[in-house]
Amino acid sequence: MKLPHFLSALIRGALVAGFSSSVQAQAATNSLSKSVALELGNGVKMDFVLIPAGTFMMGAVESRVDEKPVTKVTITQPFYFGKFEVTQEQWQAVMTNNPSYYKGTNLPVEQVSWNAAQSFLTNLNERVKDYRFRLPTEAEWEYACRAGTTTQYSFGDGDGALAEYGWFTGNAERKTHPVGEKKPNPWGLYDFHGNVWEWCQDWYAPYPGGEVSDPAGPTTGTNIVMRGGSWSHGSHDLRSSYRFGKFKRDFPFRSIGFRIVAVPVIK
Repeated sequence: MKLPHFLSALIRGALVAGFSSSVQAQAATNSLSKSVALELGNGVKMDFVLIPAGTFMMGAVESRVDEKPVTKVTITQPFYFGKFEVTQEQWQAVMTNNPSYYKGTNLPVEQVSWNAAQSFLTNLNERVKDYRFRLPTEAEWEYACRAGTTTQYSFGDGDGALAEYGWFTGNAERKTHPVGEKKPNPWGLYDFHGNVWEWCQDWYAPYPGGEVSDPAGPTTGTNIVMRGGSWSHGSHDLRSSYRFGKFKRDFPFRSIGFRIVAVPVIK
C-alpha cells in the first residue's frame, strides 16, 4: 500500500531526526576522554568514568510493584559518573568536616542527607569551574549500574557472585568498607551493589511507562529516591532495578551516601 505523500515525509523526517540525534550523541562521546580525574583541593582527586548515550529498559517485570511498568528510557547525551562513591577524604576536602559514623579516609562518606549532598555539590561547583556537578537522575543511575546488561545485577541473574561485587549483610560484618575493593561493573564503576545507599536527584514516584528521554522525575514530592542497597541490606535490595523511597531530603543515616555526575561546561 502506498502511503500518502505527507505521511511518507513525516516518517522520513522522524527517521532522519532520530539518526541525526544518534550521530550527534556518538560524536559527543567520541570527543570526550573516557575517564577524568578532577582536583578537589589539597591534592585530593575524584575519578569519573564517561557514560555513553544510549537506550535501556528501566525497571523489572517480575519484581516489586514500584519497579513497574518497565519503561524504555533514552539517555540522549554522554555524561561523567563517579567511578566510586564519594569518600570521606573527598567530602572533607570540600566541606572541611566529616559526618560519618564509620571513620576512614577511603570509606564512603555516610550519615549524609540529600540536603547535605546538595551543599557538597554547591561548594564543589564554586571550586571547580570546568564541570557542573550534580546528583544523578534515577534513570541515569540505573542506566550506569546496568552498564548494558538486562539481568538482575550487572554481573548476571542470581546473587551467587554478589560477594565478588558488593558489600551487603552476607559479607559486610555490619559496617562500610573502602571503595573499590570489589569487582567493577562492565563500564568500570565500583560499588553499585551495596556498601552505602546512593541518593538520586529525583522525587520518588511511579514510573511513566512507554518511552521517555532523559526523565527527571516529578517536580514535587515527599521522599527522595535512593539506589544500590547497602551493607545493612540483603541481596534482593542490591538489584539493579531496586528502588527505595522512604526518606525525606533531610534524613541522614550511617548506611546512606552518594556518588555524583560531572557535566563538562561548554565554553
